Amino acid sequence: MPRRDPRRSSPRPLLIALLGVDAETGVFMLLYLDLAYEQARREGRLRSLAELQEAILHGAVKRLRPKFMTVATTFLGLVPIMCAVGMGSDVMKRIAAPMIGGILTSFLLELVVYPPVYQIWKWNFEVKRQLAN
Repeated sequence: MPRRDPRRSSPRPLLIALLGVDAETGVFMLLYLDLAYEQARREGRLRSLAELQEAILHGAVKRLRPKFMTVATTFLGLVPIMCAVGMGSDVMKRIAAPMIGGILTSFLLELVVYPPVYQIWKWNFEVKRQLAN
């Protein structure tokens, strides 16, 4: 059996960590979007697509600061590793670089992709039906 190079790190643990962070923060975003949606529905402010967008924006804005703080602290913790020199730094850089990319991708997904997908879902499967009745 060939011996494994100790300088090469497996991407599986890294992928699991990134998926865990993204899943956790994504669930929180959906929670904030749902809370804003339910509040707007209770107040009768879901009579059009624009009002739904306003409710979703309100929920997403509440989640912006906590998400930014998560990304910023992770980024600040990993940037020194990327700048490190010395023994073991080559292995650590291989771990830190994908983590930085994954955290930034998670940030973009949560703030740019999830709200529009939520809007399409709520508009097509709930708000339109309520307006038709």
